[in-house]
Amino acid sequence: MAKKKRRLVEEPQEEYEFTPTEFNEREFILKDIYMTKVFMVIAVLAIIVGIVGAVICNHTGWWWLATIISFVVCALLTKILGALKFRVDMLEMKSMLGNYLLFLMLALGICILFINEPFASIL
Repeated sequence: MAKKKRRLVEEPQEEYEFTPTEFNEREFILKDIYMTKVFMVIAVLAIIVGIVGAVICNHTGWWWLATIISFVVCALLTKILGALKFRVDMLEMKSMLGNYLLFLMLALGICILFINEPFASIL
């Protein structure tokens, strides 16, 4: 028996056209400036917490207390920012994760720096 030939019929391809969403440059710049302000406040707060932790370590030797204080303040950062009149609803979660990591690294780094000489004699 002879096989039937299959006819290949090309289906018309749908044309896809990308339409970008509206981009508000002013809103983007204002939000970026706002996140930079939050970043700077968190950096200053981390330096303060690091110095307080170093003072605690130098006078009592309780390094674990300085570490706990750093982690507690990190957990309370959104409440602290709210108390400083920052709008917490405008903060993006991925940016805040970066801010949490920055806070921990900077606070613990400053604490370690000021525990060792030559800074230990100053505090």
